[in-house]
Amino acid sequence: MEAAAAPAKAAPRRRLSLGPVKAKILIRPKRGILDPQGKAIERALPALGFEGVSEVRVGRLVELEAAEPDRLAELCEKLLANPLIEDYEIELDGDPTGGEALQTPPSES
Repeated sequence: MEAAAAPAKAAPRRRLSLGPVKAKILIRPKRGILDPQGKAIERALPALGFEGVSEVRVGRLVELEAAEPDRLAELCEKLLANPLIEDYEIELDGDPTGGEALQTPPSES
Protein backbone atom coordinates (compact mmCIF):
# COMPACT_ATOMS: atom_id res chain seq x y z
CA MET A 1 0.00 0.00 0.00
CA GLU A 2 1.20 3.46 -0.79
CA ALA A 3 1.20 6.16 1.86
CA ALA A 4 -1.42 8.82 1.28
CA ALA A 5 0.05 12.03 -0.03
CA ALA A 6 -0.15 15.01 2.26
CA PRO A 7 -2.83 17.46 1.16
CA ALA A 8 -1.38 20.30 -0.87
CA LYS A 9 -1.39 23.65 0.87
CA ALA A 10 -3.39 26.29 -0.91
CA ALA A 11 -1.31 29.14 -2.25
CA PRO A 12 -2.03 32.48 -0.56
CA ARG A 13 -4.68 34.44 -2.41
CA ARG A 14 -3.21 37.45 -4.14
CA ARG A 15 -5.20 40.31 -5.52
CA LEU A 16 -4.72 40.97 -9.20
CA SER A 17 -3.03 44.32 -9.56
CA LEU A 18 -5.00 46.58 -11.82
CA GLY A 19 -3.15 49.70 -10.72
CA PRO A 20 -3.25 51.68 -7.50
CA VAL A 21 -6.10 51.03 -5.10
CA LYS A 22 -7.74 53.92 -3.27
CA ALA A 23 -7.85 53.43 0.47
CA LYS A 24 -9.29 55.29 3.43
CA ILE A 25 -7.62 54.81 6.79
CA LEU A 26 -9.51 55.90 9.91
CA ILE A 27 -7.30 56.38 12.96
CA ARG A 28 -8.74 57.09 16.42
CA PRO A 29 -7.80 56.71 20.08
CA LYS A 30 -8.32 53.25 21.56
CA ARG A 31 -11.14 52.76 24.06
CA GLY A 32 -9.93 53.74 27.50
CA ILE A 33 -7.37 56.23 26.17
CA LEU A 34 -8.02 59.85 27.11
CA ASP A 35 -9.50 61.80 24.17
CA PRO A 36 -9.47 65.49 25.19
CA GLN A 37 -10.81 66.70 21.83
CA GLY A 38 -13.72 64.28 22.02
CA LYS A 39 -14.50 65.34 25.59
CA ALA A 40 -14.39 69.05 24.68
CA ILE A 41 -16.83 68.48 21.83
CA GLU A 42 -19.07 66.33 24.02
CA ARG A 43 -19.22 69.08 26.70
CA ALA A 44 -20.03 71.77 24.10
CA LEU A 45 -22.88 69.92 22.39
CA PRO A 46 -25.69 70.58 24.96
CA ALA A 47 -25.04 74.34 24.80
CA LEU A 48 -25.56 74.12 21.04
CA GLY A 49 -28.85 72.26 21.44
CA PHE A 50 -27.57 68.73 20.80
CA GLU A 51 -28.79 66.65 23.74
CA GLY A 52 -28.23 62.92 24.13
CA VAL A 53 -24.90 62.72 22.30
CA SER A 54 -22.19 60.82 24.16
CA GLU A 55 -19.00 58.81 23.66
CA VAL A 56 -17.57 61.37 21.23
CA ARG A 57 -14.21 60.27 19.83
CA VAL A 58 -12.11 62.40 17.50
CA GLY A 59 -9.81 60.74 15.01
CA ARG A 60 -8.32 61.45 11.63
CA LEU A 61 -8.91 60.15 8.13
CA VAL A 62 -6.06 59.48 5.70
CA GLU A 63 -6.95 58.92 2.05
CA LEU A 64 -4.34 57.51 -0.29
CA GLU A 65 -3.67 55.35 -3.32
CA ALA A 66 -1.54 52.26 -2.81
CA ALA A 67 0.11 50.04 -5.39
CA GLU A 68 0.51 47.38 -2.67
CA PRO A 69 -2.67 47.44 -0.55
CA ASP A 70 -1.50 44.30 1.28
CA ARG A 71 1.13 46.48 3.01
CA LEU A 72 -1.27 49.15 4.33
CA ALA A 73 -1.48 47.57 7.80
CA GLU A 74 2.31 47.70 7.99
CA LEU A 75 2.20 51.37 6.93
CA CYS A 76 -0.28 52.10 9.71
CA GLU A 77 1.77 50.27 12.32
CA LYS A 78 5.04 51.97 11.36
CA LEU A 79 3.95 55.52 10.47
CA LEU A 80 0.31 56.56 10.46
CA ALA A 81 -0.91 55.29 13.83
CA ASN A 82 0.62 54.80 17.25
CA PRO A 83 -0.48 51.20 17.90
CA LEU A 84 -0.09 51.64 21.67
CA ILE A 85 -2.83 54.26 21.91
CA GLU A 86 -4.63 54.24 18.53
CA ASP A 87 -6.75 51.82 16.52
CA TYR A 88 -7.11 52.01 12.77
CA GLU A 89 -9.47 50.73 10.11
CA ILE A 90 -8.52 50.35 6.46
CA GLU A 91 -11.23 50.54 3.81
CA LEU A 92 -10.25 49.68 0.27
CA ASP A 93 -12.22 51.40 -2.50
CA GLY A 94 -11.62 50.06 -5.97
CA ASP A 95 -11.43 46.49 -4.63
CA PRO A 96 -13.16 44.24 -7.16
CA THR A 97 -15.02 42.52 -4.30
CA GLY A 98 -16.76 45.81 -3.50
CA GLY A 99 -14.38 47.04 -0.83
CA GLU A 100 -13.29 45.55 2.43
CA ALA A 101 -12.48 46.91 5.84
CA LEU A 102 -9.46 45.79 7.81
CA GLN A 103 -9.21 46.62 11.48
CA THR A 104 -6.42 46.80 13.98
CA PRO A 105 -5.93 43.43 15.66
CA PRO A 106 -7.55 43.50 19.13
CA SER A 107 -5.18 44.79 21.78
CA GLU A 108 -4.25 42.67 24.74
CA SER A 109 -5.37 44.98 27.52
